[in-house]
Amino acid sequence: MNGPEIQIEFAPGLRVFVPHGRRSGATPVATDGSSTLGHVVESLGVPLTEVGELVVNGHPVTVSHLPTAADSVEVRAVERPQPVPGAALRFLLDVHLGTLARRLRLLGVDAAYESLDIGDPALAARSAAERRVLLSRDRGLLRRRELWSGAFVYSTRPDEQLRDVLSRFAPALHPWTRCTACNGLLAKASKDEVAEQLQGGTRRSYDVFAKCAECGRAYWRGAHHEQLETIVARALTEFGAR
Repeated sequence: MNGPEIQIEFAPGLRVFVPHGRRSGATPVATDGSSTLGHVVESLGVPLTEVGELVVNGHPVTVSHLPTAADSVEVRAVERPQPVPGAALRFLLDVHLGTLARRLRLLGVDAAYESLDIGDPALAARSAAERRVLLSRDRGLLRRRELWSGAFVYSTRPDEQLRDVLSRFAPALHPWTRCTACNGLLAKASKDEVAEQLQGGTRRSYDVFAKCAECGRAYWRGAHHEQLETIVARALTEFGAR
């Protein structure tokens, strides 16, 4: 590139995206003279979904800022909790985040999930059409221009993924109100209403049931309930029923 050279420094939380040589303080970047600062940041590996303030020579600028020679750029991470203006807080998760989707639903968070790989364009388009925050570990997907809003999921471990999303977006938690299979809302149901889904032992041992209004799946406090209670209790202790 033959354009102006700038100095750029990334916040510690963003350094995972950039080459090792750019992870310790400000480093020089040669620009082409026409690309915006947002484009420069993305070209270095950082999705704009992860960027908070862009500060040039001590002053906040927008992603459309055109860098000039000797600009000193500070790229900050998004603030937490991160507001999502323009729509109710809802999520869309890609095919690789099924466990996270089920755990969000367990906590009553609206979390749509694509169990099939429908492709990046379709995911981004659904995010825009339904105004959902797209959660993904795919940087390329998060750079798509048609995306309404998105966030990178930093960990590969479901427990850490859940904490990351809850701390970043602070969604209201209403445990046991959503179907973990389809994201529909649950309602109390009598044993007779769900009888066709119950085995003999379950029919004899349990009397309290819920049923999904969307897919009809029945729920009760079964063998795995203690494990689910632990997930719920931990989330409520740390993040509260906002």
